[in-house]
Amino acid sequence: MKSPSPQLLRALRTSLTATPNLTRFSAISSTASPCRAISAPGAVLPSARRNNSSTVRPSRMVSRAHAHKPTSRDRGPESTEDTQTDFNALNVLGNIPAPTTAIDACLDSGFHLNNGVKVSNGDGVLLVGGEAFAWRPWKAVEGAENDKAARDSMLNAKGHFELDESVWGLLDLVWPKPDMLILGLGGSMFPLSPETKRHINSLGIRVDILDTRNAAAQFNLLATERGVTEIAAAMIPIGWKARPL
Repeated sequence: MKSPSPQLLRALRTSLTATPNLTRFSAISSTASPCRAISAPGAVLPSARRNNSSTVRPSRMVSRAHAHKPTSRDRGPESTEDTQTDFNALNVLGNIPAPTTAIDACLDSGFHLNNGVKVSNGDGVLLVGGEAFAWRPWKAVEGAENDKAARDSMLNAKGHFELDESVWGLLDLVWPKPDMLILGLGGSMFPLSPETKRHINSLGIRVDILDTRNAAAQFNLLATERGVTEIAAAMIPIGWKARPL
C-alpha cells in the first residue's frame, strides 16, 4: 500500500482548518426518538471539552494588606437605651457572700483567712465544711529526724507527692463529704502518687492538684459558687520547697 502524496495531505489540512468548530444541533420534537448530533469533520463537540474548563474568569482577589484600614476604633455613637448592659460591671457572684474560710493571703509560713484567723509557724491549713484546721501532714512521716526532713519526705523516690492514709482521717469522719478536694502543694506542683489519689477517691472525693497560690484562688471561687460543704482544701505554705529523695 502506497503512502498518501504530499498534495493529498495538504488538501486535507486545508479543508479541516476551513470548517467551523461547532455546528448547530437540529431541533427535534420531544416525541422523536433520541438521535446524535451531526457535525462536520474536525468539529469539537461540547462533550469533548475538559471537565474542569470554564469560560468564567476568576475575579481578582485584593490582598488584606491593600484593603482600607479603619482610622479609629469607634463603632458608632453610644447607645441611649436604658436597657443597655454594662458588661464591665457585670459580676455574677456579686450577691453571693464569700465563705468565712476564704483565703485572703498565702504566706511563706502560713495563711490569712477572711474571718481574721491566721495560720502561722509554717503550718498548713485544712478547710472542710466551713471550718479551718491547722494541718501538719509531715508529722505522719516515719523515720524523719526533724520537721525539715519530714517535709522533704512527703515526696517519694519517683518525685510523687505521697502521704499516709492517716493524714486524711478528717475527710473520713466528716459528713456530708465534700465533692472535691483542692490540694495546694506549696510553691510548686508535683504529681500525686497513685496510692494517695486512690485513697482519696475511695472516700468518694475527687482531687485537683495545684500550687498553693492557684489552689487558694480556685477554692475561693468554687466555695463561693458551690458552697463550703461541696469544696474542701488542703494546702501547704508556699515556703515549702521539697527535694525528692
